[in-house]
Amino acid sequence: MRRMKAEWESQRAVLMAFPHEDTDWADDLESALSTFVRIAQAIAYAQPVYILCKSKESISDLFCSTHNMSFIEIPTNDTWTRDYGAISIEEMGESRLLDFRFDGWGGKFDASLDTLVNQKLHAKGYMGTTPLETVDFVLEGGSIESDGEGTILTTSQCLCNPNRNGGLSKEEIGLKLSEYLGAQRILWLDHGYLAGDDTDSHIDTLARFVDKASIAYVKCDDKEDEHYEALALMEEELRSFRTPEGDTYRLIPLPMCEAKYDSSGKRLAATYANFLITNKALIYPTYRASTDKEAGEIFKSLFPRREIIPVDCMRLIEEGGSLHCSTMQIAN
Repeated sequence: MRRMKAEWESQRAVLMAFPHEDTDWADDLESALSTFVRIAQAIAYAQPVYILCKSKESISDLFCSTHNMSFIEIPTNDTWTRDYGAISIEEMGESRLLDFRFDGWGGKFDASLDTLVNQKLHAKGYMGTTPLETVDFVLEGGSIESDGEGTILTTSQCLCNPNRNGGLSKEEIGLKLSEYLGAQRILWLDHGYLAGDDTDSHIDTLARFVDKASIAYVKCDDKEDEHYEALALMEEELRSFRTPEGDTYRLIPLPMCEAKYDSSGKRLAATYANFLITNKALIYPTYRASTDKEAGEIFKSLFPRREIIPVDCMRLIEEGGSLHCSTMQIAN
């Protein structure tokens, strides 16, 4: 019997990939690197972080302390390890890692190097003795949420999109998630999106399990905001979901960040749902917005035993992702 581990379970390390001059970050690489340094430091104070990079020396020199950090020279196209990093599962009481096919979010971007990362990491010994299984099915880590007990939360806009696996039906995808992840139930969101998101509505931009009976989600109260209707419909769907025991989920609304735009006037996908749970911390993105502090207070109430660490992620959303997107936990 398989099960996909929940993010709050014990982690061996967190995987990151730092931007370099051959990525889309090149036009302002220094500011991008400073954000990645802050995220890595927030993780490394309490657990290992594996940093993929072009040059060990140039990246390690950015840190005052490299405690708990491993710098690994593996070529990458981009930095979004959430979507090409291996997914941690358990089978018959033993940990396994699944290397799903990654197609650059439906062929939008080149991923020829990113698709090789897990095999190279495993070959170098960074996964220890944990088996790595290659899966011929397109699936990104940011598109699925697990409660650790057989329930998967996801969006139909992403998983049923023809640009992933040819537009399989919910039923067909459900069989795949059951086979590979041990999914016993799938909670499908048919509504909800964020402007500026290239992922076709990844669940980690919209709604997240914080424990097996609670879901934090993005709520929009401004009727003039373009997201109001879609997110209201998403909220209705969340209210209709039931736990395996038949109870309603405890729903925790996260504030909708005030609108942020890039230099061309394009709205950016600023979301507080893109937080990362580590062994001892909850690291959440901030956007130089009036709602940053409110989000932080919510996370303090949700994770009283973890340190709450904010990281300015404005530079990340300029490139289409945020904090959770730039990390992938490797479970013990």
